[in-house]
Amino acid sequence: MAVETLPLSPIEADLEANLEKTVGYYDRIKKFVEECVHNGLKNVYLVGAGGSLIASFPAFYLLHRTVDIPVFQIQSDELNYGRPRALGAGSLVIIASYTGTTKETVAAAQYARDAGATVFAACRAHSPLAEAATLAIEGGSDILELMAAYALCEALGVELDYAAARAAFAALPAAFRAAVEGQEQHVHDIAVALKDEPITYVLGSGPSHGWAYGLAMCYLQEMQWMHAVSFDAGEFFQGAFEVVREDTPVILLLGEDPSRPIAERAQRFLQTYTKRAHYLDVRDFDLPGMTPEGRAIVSPLILPKVISRLAKHYEAVRGHNLDQRRYMFRTVY
Repeated sequence: MAVETLPLSPIEADLEANLEKTVGYYDRIKKFVEECVHNGLKNVYLVGAGGSLIASFPAFYLLHRTVDIPVFQIQSDELNYGRPRALGAGSLVIIASYTGTTKETVAAAQYARDAGATVFAACRAHSPLAEAATLAIEGGSDILELMAAYALCEALGVELDYAAARAAFAALPAAFRAAVEGQEQHVHDIAVALKDEPITYVLGSGPSHGWAYGLAMCYLQEMQWMHAVSFDAGEFFQGAFEVVREDTPVILLLGEDPSRPIAERAQRFLQTYTKRAHYLDVRDFDLPGMTPEGRAIVSPLILPKVISRLAKHYEAVRGHNLDQRRYMFRTVY
């Protein structure tokens, strides 16, 4: 029986305008984190659930490689119930929820504030999360959190090219548009090739591992009701690669960050042992206005925008609306 398709959603007309607003908050965030450092910053927690936790991977990857203070990445309810001993005065909690209403994330922000921590939230204005935070800004949480991470590095005296970072963030709006438009046929081909698979494996390394997880869980499982599983591209070789046959479908994400050799190792294996591997490689993306340094900085921000477009193509070719749910927002859970 033929599957009924859906019209392909157009690329957002206001893509650049929304991004320009988000990157315009850099100075406000910088001032905020400088105050945190001045007041005696002891540690940083990156907190969220689902896509909002996934969005923290680029910031976490930067901070844990560069700063001397402890940096933790933790799911909202794991914070609520785990109650880490180090959380308190001197802690900066960077937390996100797209709607600002995710109940476990709101509770985590409230718990952190009660413990004496400072809370920066990426969420909708006038939401419960915004009310619980010390500072709340509305915009793309992955961009806001990565800008906060660079601002923290600068305030802590880490030697990085901050001029390159500022230039890269400023060039993001045009780069996002070019990447999405340039990869349109490629992501369509992936969706067509994999739309009926009983299971799809998704791999990524470093900050891209976050959106390997996001593509598998949020887009394929949640929004398309397809079986999918993700692995860190390095962990893939600790067992999961044993299930690969020549007809095993895999999507591999490759960024331009220091973890790229891990993903390239996985790519070499997949090119040898399966004919069904597909690659989303930032090196293939046209990113106007980006220097090589800038591409490395924003690489983990570009991939999720292209992945989001891939999801739209899945929606169209499978005839399954991305907003359709069995349980989420429909039942008590």
